[in-house]
Amino acid sequence: MDNFAKMFQLQMMLFLLMAVGVLFRKRNIISESGRKTLSNLTVNLILPCNIIESFLGEWNVSENLLRHCLIALGISFGIQVAALYLSMLFFAPVSRDKKNIFKYGLIVSNSSFIGIPVVGELYGNLGVLYTSFFQIPIRIMMWTAGLSLFTNVDKKESFQKLIKHPCIIAIVIGAFLMIASVPLPSFLGNTIAGLSKCTTPLSMITVGAMFANSKWSDFLDPSILYYCLIRLIVFPAIVFGAVRLLGIDLVLGNVAVLLSAMPMAATTAILADKYNYNGETASRSIFVSTLLSIVTLPVICLML
Repeated sequence: MDNFAKMFQLQMMLFLLMAVGVLFRKRNIISESGRKTLSNLTVNLILPCNIIESFLGEWNVSENLLRHCLIALGISFGIQVAALYLSMLFFAPVSRDKKNIFKYGLIVSNSSFIGIPVVGELYGNLGVLYTSFFQIPIRIMMWTAGLSLFTNVDKKESFQKLIKHPCIIAIVIGAFLMIASVPLPSFLGNTIAGLSKCTTPLSMITVGAMFANSKWSDFLDPSILYYCLIRLIVFPAIVFGAVRLLGIDLVLGNVAVLLSAMPMAATTAILADKYNYNGETASRSIFVSTLLSIVTLPVICLML
């Protein structure tokens, strides 16, 4: 019950931060170009610093910790493969103009913008460390199978985007610093820690600004509500059953379930808009799934 209360309080905080983003965008305090700048700043600087900072704690780099990190990597690959095939099954009845939006939305969740802050608040640096390893297969799937839903994929271009992604680079840097026990100068460590603390507020304000032009009537689309049922309840329930049956470490298993319960990723709308594939449905799905996650995530936390 303590974790339920903690998650509920966290979700209320995230909701208020999102409301700030909505208000500032509507009043044009955050312009459209400013919103994109905030998004780029979060992805390219704040989240990488948060990832690096998670590696810099007083870790006892034991064989057990390294094994759990590798297990996190394996679980994430398994979840991504399951999402790829289950998306074909779950969304077979959906109309053609929405099908690929929902497929991508099941394969790629908002595990960075919302996942890292939520897991970090609940499980601290250990949770963020596991989440960092979970991100690797997600990024691989995002720029390969995910991107292929909207356009033809150039394998070389996908690989270049993957290895150049700031979050992947941050994982490499963080892992090296942790394993090699390399101490950072105080000014550098404090700078990274300070930027890392901006993760939750900046991420949620940015997400809120994205949804400023959405309407309450967007809830009325049955196909979007069906997607949210799969994304927020059915799929994490499947992951929950799998990690419990496999006897996965409790914290590691809970992180896997929480990350699988995140709403649709903002990149869905970005890619759909870029390749002229029903960006309106993508934006509405992001808005609805994120809003409903304010209810579903505390419930899932109670279940865990």
